[in-house]
Amino acid sequence: MPRIGYARVSTTDQDTAVQVAALRAAGCEVIREEKASGTTTAGRTELATILDFLRPGDVLVVTRIDRLARSIGDLAGIVRQIEAKGAGLACTEQPVDTTTAAGKAFLGMLGVFAEFETNIRRERQLEGIAKAKAEGIYRGRKPTIDPEEVRRLHRPAAEGGEGLGATDIAKRLGIGRASVYRLLGE
Repeated sequence: MPRIGYARVSTTDQDTAVQVAALRAAGCEVIREEKASGTTTAGRTELATILDFLRPGDVLVVTRIDRLARSIGDLAGIVRQIEAKGAGLACTEQPVDTTTAAGKAFLGMLGVFAEFETNIRRERQLEGIAKAKAEGIYRGRKPTIDPEEVRRLHRPAAEGGEGLGATDIAKRLGIGRASVYRLLGE
């Protein structure tokens, strides 16, 4: 019964080393790693690769269920794909084993808690932003585009500019054309 490990962290400044060590200790010979948000399965190419190549009898192993999914809907979809292949799911730090009834029940509970944790974190973040805005502390992200520079580059040479079009301005400043059009329209 081949055991395939999957390690995931959310940001590029995080490291999968602890997860990889735990997966190796759990008998995983193949381990796929990625740095991507767990709030969606979109863009998680390593997970997709594992799910594509699972065979009957294989076991996908993760350290914790939140490394696999942060929403009950995504978790259910992933588990359906695993089971459709005749494979199983196991966790090194939680008593999850989809080949048993108790393991399936525990998996469902952990999925609900993972989604709840994500929602609570999002609510706290929004509350903190609202409070900071009310206190005049939060002003949003600092502008990365100098509107005056965009206008100067667009002005004709006779008026002290360079007479560039939106595409050339966007290339020169490393920004999107839509941003150039938005600023020129203001």
